[in-house]
Amino acid sequence: MTDQQLVPDWLSHPDVVLLRDVATAVLHLAAVDRLDSFTLPYPPAAQRALDALVLQCLRNRAKPPAGVPEMMRWARARPLGSWPLDRLPADLFDAADRLIDADSGEPAQLCHELAVQGHGDSTGRQYDRLVIHEALRACRAMSSPESYTAFRRLLVTQPVLTEADWTEVSTDLFLDPVRFLIEEIYAPVPLGFRRNGAYLCCHRCLTLLHPVSNNEWWCERDQCRHRGPAPHGRELVAAEVGELRQLRKPLRQFVTGPGRSEVSLESELRALGLTVEMWPGFDAYDLRVTFPDGHVWAVDVKDWAHPAFLGRAAATVRAEPPYDEACWVVPSFRVRARRDYLDVYTRERGAGADGLRLLTDKQLIRAARLRLSGERGPDASIAPTRTVRTQSPPAGNHTAPADGARKNGADHA
Repeated sequence: MTDQQLVPDWLSHPDVVLLRDVATAVLHLAAVDRLDSFTLPYPPAAQRALDALVLQCLRNRAKPPAGVPEMMRWARARPLGSWPLDRLPADLFDAADRLIDADSGEPAQLCHELAVQGHGDSTGRQYDRLVIHEALRACRAMSSPESYTAFRRLLVTQPVLTEADWTEVSTDLFLDPVRFLIEEIYAPVPLGFRRNGAYLCCHRCLTLLHPVSNNEWWCERDQCRHRGPAPHGRELVAAEVGELRQLRKPLRQFVTGPGRSEVSLESELRALGLTVEMWPGFDAYDLRVTFPDGHVWAVDVKDWAHPAFLGRAAATVRAEPPYDEACWVVPSFRVRARRDYLDVYTRERGAGADGLRLLTDKQLIRAARLRLSGERGPDASIAPTRTVRTQSPPAGNHTAPADGARKNGADHA
């Protein structure tokens, strides 16, 4: 019996299943756009989650929430580890893990991950994958990988478009195959984002900030909030920029957010003198990094809030375009926020991942610097530890691992 088989399947623990139901209910309620026109009864998913939570509280002789509104207050105010659930695996959640962000009232990224794990794909998750798959289909039909790369870069670097930006995008020939998608995925910005006649972008992630008080703004990205108050970026005065459009929320969350880490890595690796191809082979993986001697790394960036879910999702990187070594990368702030992040990923990683390593972005850059300096030891490698080579293969000999290599899809969140 392998070590992996000895690890309890915590995803099937009754209390974890219950939290997944609550997370799904939170997302269903968050999708109600007009609360002023909302009428009872609550969505069935919300009522089922409340009933199960009340029953479990009574079993544990704890006071249950009085109704769906109080359950939502729990989701916002109480860390998951403090809920009266006695069958949660130890140390699964930490003191910062809530289903709803306490400041903004928006569902946290962890809420989306729990709901996806519990009930297939959430509506938002389905939407972002549908858009990416349609873009892939359209660009493949035109035999234009350049158009797909331009589309992905647009979603990462321009989540907000002014009227002038829209005109420029509309005349970009590379985007012709996906024009029909662009017209769908950029929607008019609600007035709730405006304060004193202007909108404000986050300097780090480029998305619009949410006004939460007379003088405070909130960024929807976990990474920005972890690094402190969102730095103010572009101020867009409504009277000057005309109609403002932004990517729909599932794309901002699952494509723009992780994409910021991808293009940041691209910039740092290029600064080292390396050749970097983004989303090669119609998005086989995120970055194809080529060293001066012809050695190739394949890198997939993953920005997940919970390392256990990421470990469960681990799968070998697609074998084409070919490479010598491959790994997944997570933004360093995730590990700073949860010190056992890499260990939990490794523990939950299945045998089908074939030892796929998870590195932080800083570890990847350090390994690249070491390899460029002539080091060929394990610190200069990103391959699974058990298969680290002590010598580089001849230039141009790029043979990817064949065993278990399979398509990893368009999910880079």
